[in-house]
Amino acid sequence: MKTLYVSDLDGTLLNSDTRLSDATIKTINALVEEGMHFTFATARSITSASLVSKGLQLKTPLIVYNGVYLLDPDTYRILYSHSFSKQDAQEILSYLLEHEMIPFVYSYIDGVERVSYMEQGMHEGGIYYMESRPYDKRFRKVESTRELLDGDVFYFTCIHDGEFLKPMYEHLEETTDYVIIYQQELYRKEYWLEIMPGGVSKAQAILELKERGGFEKVVSFGDAVNDIAMFQISDECYAVENAIDELKHHATAVIGDHDEDAVALWLKAHYKKETGGNGDV
Repeated sequence: MKTLYVSDLDGTLLNSDTRLSDATIKTINALVEEGMHFTFATARSITSASLVSKGLQLKTPLIVYNGVYLLDPDTYRILYSHSFSKQDAQEILSYLLEHEMIPFVYSYIDGVERVSYMEQGMHEGGIYYMESRPYDKRFRKVESTRELLDGDVFYFTCIHDGEFLKPMYEHLEETTDYVIIYQQELYRKEYWLEIMPGGVSKAQAILELKERGGFEKVVSFGDAVNDIAMFQISDECYAVENAIDELKHHATAVIGDHDEDAVALWLKAHYKKETGGNGDV
């Protein structure tokens, strides 16, 4: 049976230092060489995902930005994408500004991925987000809110205290068809409110990949709330030990901790068992 294996990155495949261990890289690359169809689905950007997954030699398209993009694993060419209409992007920005929230706005400008931002009123969580990515060339400082919407906008991120963002989340969730994610940043106190075009999710991107690749079965791994939909469309789904309890309720089973190479160890034990050791999925 042709099986697609999909793992989240942060908190799942990556350890608590947000790195891939040498053991995980070695194990997954060996299994891919045997014929395993493995990829990752992450909220991270193309740039960020490519950096933290360095060393993996994958052959199956990658899912980034929670399903906004499906990418060629070698060239990062976009195979499948979603973006906002100009009207929708303007409506979202206007609503956020009315509530004194200036977001990070992700877009393609002249074919180049950019993250537009304004320094005015930036929360300490937003400052940390930028300072923790000194390598990131996507950041684009602008002087006016109008410039935030330059290019083809596909993602909004708001970083602030949970009690500040929650009313906005509840309003948008109740009154719009956009995909809204509201969750606390991993290992941090601030919350993120992320807004994507309707129909976007890791799950939808996996279904697109499943159809394109002719896969008959999906096995997934995750740790957070944005992995729930992915679990719901999977034939088997495994939560790491450090996952939130809500996700564990949806899991086929709970495996080891992300600091103990849990996904790689599960794949090593079960992929060969499933295929008889010949890699023929």
